Amino acid sequence: MSEARGTDCERILAFYRGEGRDDRGRTLEEILRFDDEELEETHDYVQWLFPLDVPSSVQPWAPLVDRKCQERLRADPALGNALRRALKRMLEFYGLRVVERGGRIAIERGENFTRRAEVWLSPGNHNFLRLTRIMTSLHLLGQQDLALALQRSLKDVYRDFGQIVGATTFGYWSKAIVITQ
Repeated sequence: MSEARGTDCERILAFYRGEGRDDRGRTLEEILRFDDEELEETHDYVQWLFPLDVPSSVQPWAPLVDRKCQERLRADPALGNALRRALKRMLEFYGLRVVERGGRIAIERGENFTRRAEVWLSPGNHNFLRLTRIMTSLHLLGQQDLALALQRSLKDVYRDFGQIVGATTFGYWSKAIVITQ
């Protein structure tokens, strides 16, 4: 890991606390206020909203969360709330929503799914990789229930739109997290 990576944890923690900014000077709140067109057309925010422990091939300078940083994020309820707010905004973008049924969290299609799917549900769409990142990040950062709910929801999307999603993308979605139930 390079020396610059040593500061990644503090950068991402500050960003999620609302005290820091991403590499382009944006706060978490500013990104969460992006309209749907900005979320679609801007390609360098998702690595901040949903950090991973491996470098991004698209944004190699994006912050990484090593095991110690993951533990710090998991241990702070306020940071978990911020992560869930980021997920909620992205789900709105995709036309999805979080629901709780009988004590179990689910992610289902919202009323605007058909309209929103026109934007992201097309062969080879970059949002397929974003969704993989979101699931993986949620899992790394202690939000396994939401990661699993998103994975189940995307399996349903594949069931209904498999020719659009494709087997390769479905493979990424299936392997993004390991289901241990």
